[in-house]
Amino acid sequence: MGLKLHHEQSLELNSSIIAIGAFDGVHKGHQHVISQAVKKSQSIKAPSVVFTFDPPPRHYFKGARMLTTIGEKLNRIEKLGVDHVIVAKFNNHFLQRTPEQFIKDLKKCNPVEIHVGKDFRFGLNRTGDINLLHKFFTVRTARPIYCDKGTIISSTRIRKLVEQGKNNEARKLLGLHFSFQRLTLNTPK
Repeated sequence: MGLKLHHEQSLELNSSIIAIGAFDGVHKGHQHVISQAVKKSQSIKAPSVVFTFDPPPRHYFKGARMLTTIGEKLNRIEKLGVDHVIVAKFNNHFLQRTPEQFIKDLKKCNPVEIHVGKDFRFGLNRTGDINLLHKFFTVRTARPIYCDKGTIISSTRIRKLVEQGKNNEARKLLGLHFSFQRLTLNTPK
């Protein structure tokens, strides 16, 4: 059937399981969060949805190197069996939205569960958090995923490994046969 791409505020579903995050690189930690959402969606026969951002917030605010273009991100998400992806354009307009506006958009998908990272924040000045989400939805907070060496897998850590020229280590954390050929082109402007 294939992955269906939507822009924010454009998807309405009778029920869903949603994973929300920047998912820059769609590394093994992200893959775990998304896979858990897909597994749950299959068990209750509801569509799986990934809600993500372009560009990733860390790139927008701090100019951090992007690990994947939006196209590469979507390809990696599709390989995980996701039904729908909502891509919110992360810009000044998006940053002015209140937490309540974000929740209103999520409600259009009638989520049975929402999967997020433990530090997830949203809305104007990052005033929305997991506690606010819990007031409206069932929320599953992802546990950290560790590499074989016992360190948490994160996009920040992967960027540091790439900067240090440790591409093989970074590739292991990214999984899904990641190519660094394009990574060097995704430097901040």
